[in-house]
Amino acid sequence: MLKVYGFRGLLKLLCDVMYSRLFYPSARIVRRPFYMRGARHVAIGKGFTTGVSCRIDAFPEKAGTCIHIGKDVQINDYVHLGSVESITIGDRVLIASKVFISDHNHGVYKGSEAHSSPFESPIERKLVSAPIVIEDDVWLGEFVCVLPGVTIGRGSIIGAMSVVTRSIPPMCIAVGSPAKVIKSYDIVSSSWVEV
Repeated sequence: MLKVYGFRGLLKLLCDVMYSRLFYPSARIVRRPFYMRGARHVAIGKGFTTGVSCRIDAFPEKAGTCIHIGKDVQINDYVHLGSVESITIGDRVLIASKVFISDHNHGVYKGSEAHSSPFESPIERKLVSAPIVIEDDVWLGEFVCVLPGVTIGRGSIIGAMSVVTRSIPPMCIAVGSPAKVIKSYDIVSSSWVEV
């Protein structure tokens, strides 16, 4: 282990393990710095793992839990989850570094409701939200952005730097901005097939 981490790295790792056992006993390891606001609105499953500088913000408009994280979920460095309504992350989900997942926006920009004015301060604009569901065994690549109202189906992969604006079916690979399905898993041939 000393060869992998070096002395200072190993010392930091041991401090992070002790911090995890003390404050997040069901977690595998929570690396510091770690920021969580609204902790009483967050449910974290057993085996949770983070990288450094992860941020979780939970400010539900109604009482209760608004961020549900399943078992054996691993989120890497600089991941940001923000919820005012509902983010549900299934079991065994892998989230790469610098991923942003938010169930809300500041302002109304589509639909028949009165749209937000660009002359109004963004922080003062009405919060608009829709639930996000990330099902079991999903992998989100580096710099992925998941926007309100999206469901990502079980076993799907979202390629690096993709922006997920619409739901993705199970067992698919989606890439781009906005993310589009490019492959799906064929159970019969046990292979990923272009769509």
